[in-house]
Amino acid sequence: MTREQSINLLKTYIESESLLNHSMMVAQAMEAYARHLEKGEAEIEEWWTAGLLHDLDWEKYPDEHPNKAVNEILPEKGFSIKIIEAIKAHAPERTGKEPESEIERYLFACDELSGFMNAVSLMRPNKFEDMKVKSVTKKLKDSKFAANVPREDIRKGARLIGKELQDHISFLIEVYRT
Repeated sequence: MTREQSINLLKTYIESESLLNHSMMVAQAMEAYARHLEKGEAEIEEWWTAGLLHDLDWEKYPDEHPNKAVNEILPEKGFSIKIIEAIKAHAPERTGKEPESEIERYLFACDELSGFMNAVSLMRPNKFEDMKVKSVTKKLKDSKFAANVPREDIRKGARLIGKELQDHISFLIEVYRT
């Protein structure tokens, strides 16, 4: 599928602007990391697609997420096993699949942190433009801020990709500034 086709598929399952934005942010983060890791164009597209579609079934099938997508929707549309397994691994508590491969680890690492950073950006007049790592880490310590975001998953994600949390945050700030 082309990017346009993947976006159209996403929009057939998701109407919420905030969830569409989250999906695009995770796709952007995944693409940036794939480029940073010097992946080839085909692999960059897989990483972007996994990021884009990771929450495909969240709005219509929240109790079945991500199993509805990985077992029914994505296989029927011909998506690669690599993309399907990455999406499965972004929610190990629901699928039993822990993130193991590189794409799986990066998707896990980018998902919750991207959502959290978006929440931080919404509190700032200049959004990501002048955001500092310290702004994000300070909010991470406030358990009442974006309380539904599991802090341990954010820390685990950084460990999974072998980065200090501050470096992971810094990388994503740069991604979202552009």
